[in-house]
Amino acid sequence: MQEDYALYADNFPIWAQQSNGMLQFAIWTALTNMGLGANLQHYNPLIDEKIKALFAVPASWKLIAQMPFGQPLKAPEPIEKMAINERVKIFK
Repeated sequence: MQEDYALYADNFPIWAQQSNGMLQFAIWTALTNMGLGANLQHYNPLIDEKIKALFAVPASWKLIAQMPFGQPLKAPEPIEKMAINERVKIFK
């Protein structure tokens, strides 16, 4: 598509990453709705070659993240967060 739409060519890798993030969120939500627990991990590139060898992943594929999932053994601990007005800024 980068060749077909040269004006937008630089944006396609960015859009691909955004699409990947939306897919990860959708999968995580679906797993949660099924009563499963999941988390998203980013160990790249430390594990890329081992994962490709272990699971016969084609060399041309790029590992973005890992999402282990399964039956939760206990509820997660609460996460302390900053106040919303300290972590979200709205500019008019």
